[in-house]
Amino acid sequence: MDGRFEKGGKLYWLHSTVEAFESFLHVPGTVTRKGSHVRDAVDLKRVMIVALAAAVPCALFGMWNVGYQHALATGAAPSFWADFWFGFLKVLPLYVVSYAVGLAIEFASAQIRGEEVNEGYLVTGFFIPLIMPVDVPLWMLAVAVAFSVIFAKEVFGGTGMNIWNPALVARAFLFFSYPACMTGSGTWIALRKGEALIDAATGATPLSLAGDGLAALEGAGAQYGTGFWDLFLGTVPGAVGETCVAAVLLGAFVLVWTGIASWKIMASSVAGALLVGIAANAAGISDIPAYWHLVMGGFAFGTVFMATDPVTSAQTETGKWIYGFLIGVLCVTIRLFNPGYPEGMMLAILLGNTFAPLIDHVVTDRHIARKLKKARKG
Repeated sequence: MDGRFEKGGKLYWLHSTVEAFESFLHVPGTVTRKGSHVRDAVDLKRVMIVALAAAVPCALFGMWNVGYQHALATGAAPSFWADFWFGFLKVLPLYVVSYAVGLAIEFASAQIRGEEVNEGYLVTGFFIPLIMPVDVPLWMLAVAVAFSVIFAKEVFGGTGMNIWNPALVARAFLFFSYPACMTGSGTWIALRKGEALIDAATGATPLSLAGDGLAALEGAGAQYGTGFWDLFLGTVPGAVGETCVAAVLLGAFVLVWTGIASWKIMASSVAGALLVGIAANAAGISDIPAYWHLVMGGFAFGTVFMATDPVTSAQTETGKWIYGFLIGVLCVTIRLFNPGYPEGMMLAILLGNTFAPLIDHVVTDRHIARKLKKARKG
């Protein structure tokens, strides 16, 4: 780094910003001065890059699906490249706003604190557009991103110190502040100025139809199929990157194979959702098969990419099982008993984030108590 940006230099006040750009593609040569030092290729930067790469299939499919749903809803003939290009142009502004606003706050915060800019927002900024309606007003997205980065991240000390997942906080902010732009059939279909939905199109998500039962869901009809495989492949209206379970599973394989995400959280979340779903079927509360909850809405995306956030999830091995199970149970419970909010996964994960430290505390205390009891007997 140029000496002008080092401590004592004329431009030291820009040290954090220059260091961030310099280390974006290069590994810093700094090492510890004393104590143990381990050289490992898997640092925070690599973790973030792998997590981002794992979500790329969801983003690419989401762009195509935005165009595909537009074609179905307006009566146009679907065309792969035309649909993808339409979706790309619709999703690109969401990414521009997400990164422009989020990184500006990150850089400003780092400069104020005199610390290095962390790579954490590269992933958060990539995830935020994937969990939003494609037609969300850009100014609302900007406000949500600013709120999320400032109040869900920076006030806690930045990356690694936050309690809640910042991407989900951005979505929650919009959901509770501007509910009209986050609910209803009109929010999930991107339209050009002057366009309108054809009579056969509804724009409703499968979860909003599920409230009327399996027969209503399967008979949604003219605009799109809502069978199990339609939900698995993701050719239905929904948030940009959440609909395609196949793409999510590809990302899950990458995250588990590289050791970035915990398979225990994913497995226990699925188990919790199935348990509540099966119980609801047995009690006659819902006729939606329990396994359908795994492919509806944002359950798969949330389980793989949001619940496994290493900062906001449980850290102990036993705690991961409890944490994931709690999220799965809460998600389906909210879907079944809160008709005003059919999704459920966002609130389930945020509640899981809230209880994660308590879960780890209890698990650790019980482990220590067992060790002490064993030591006394010995």
